[in-house]
Amino acid sequence: MNRLEEMLLELKDTSEFMVDLAYSSLIYDNEEIAEEVIFLGDKMEELSLKIQEHVIEIGMSKPEEIARIVVMIRLQASIMSIADAAKSIADIVMRGLGKHPVIAMSIKESETTITVAKVAKDSVLNGRTFADVRLRTQCGMFVIAIKRDREYIFGPHKETKMEEGDILIAKGPEEGVQVFKALVDGTDKELLS
Repeated sequence: MNRLEEMLLELKDTSEFMVDLAYSSLIYDNEEIAEEVIFLGDKMEELSLKIQEHVIEIGMSKPEEIARIVVMIRLQASIMSIADAAKSIADIVMRGLGKHPVIAMSIKESETTITVAKVAKDSVLNGRTFADVRLRTQCGMFVIAIKRDREYIFGPHKETKMEEGDILIAKGPEEGVQVFKALVDGTDKELLS
């Protein structure tokens, strides 16, 4: 896979994640999650510019690739449209317009929620892998992504280590949120054995 294909794949994966987070932020009226969508949108703009620069370089050095480049640019534009739609959904939450009665009814029917928490220095999770801590067993929450600095780790696996400052985006039962947050922020110092 060449660099251009890698960047387009990252753009696609990020837009899919944005849509999931945007709908979750709307359903749960969660501004923290909406803020992540906005942040991801900004990150995608940066990546989109890099793709455009790369495409121009290819076009200038290999004119025979123009037809392929046009397809890549159209694909990029379509992916960015999806990302923009996700940002629009998140904007509804950020402006406080997400408290519609139909959404409230769907929340009552929902068995899961999404939450965000930052790994503290003194957290029992700091420096440990998901296999070490068995987070799902501890609180029922499943980490769907980690935001580390300005990068995201989508679908972290059992050997992924959590580090101080990581922002964990987790999905699970409402009753698991407080236990999850207490483990992540260092309030709860012990894991279940």
